[in-house]
Amino acid sequence: MVKLVLTGIWVCAITLASVYFSVYLATAPAPAVTDSKQSALELVKGEMITVPVISDGAVTGYFISRISFMMNKDMMKGVTLPLAEMTTDQLFSLLVGNKMVDLAHIKSFDPKAFREEIKKGMNERLGGEYVADVMLEQLDYLSKQEIKQNSSGEPKKLGAPVKIVEGASVEGAPAPAVH
Repeated sequence: MVKLVLTGIWVCAITLASVYFSVYLATAPAPAVTDSKQSALELVKGEMITVPVISDGAVTGYFISRISFMMNKDMMKGVTLPLAEMTTDQLFSLLVGNKMVDLAHIKSFDPKAFREEIKKGMNERLGGEYVADVMLEQLDYLSKQEIKQNSSGEPKKLGAPVKIVEGASVEGAPAPAVH
């Protein structure tokens, strides 16, 4: 009989201790945020940008892109930047001027080098280390012929746009495709 009572007291003590510690851990204050690199950055969502591809003096197609930036919070305080316009200008320089994307050899495209060129160019124009990271959410190519067929109402089935880069959106879901 004494063993049964002692076993009951032991079970109650273990149960109370486990409940106490689980409540204590659940309501404990969060650990202090360290002054890490991520806490000093802010996401600036990019807009959909269309860049024409010019060959032999005529438009042959369009790059459709969405690029977001991780920007330095401290430098962004009180500063209004024309980010969409600057991004468009930088993309024109890289895609039309430097022709970083060769449509005949899509497999040779280096997204890392492309992101670094965008970051370098944006920071040079802004006059400081504003851009910490560049995220390519989408980079597609549509030919002018495909666009004409679609706009004329022809019942032909169009091919899918050439996916050059399609990354995950910030929330982790795939970026929406352009139709």
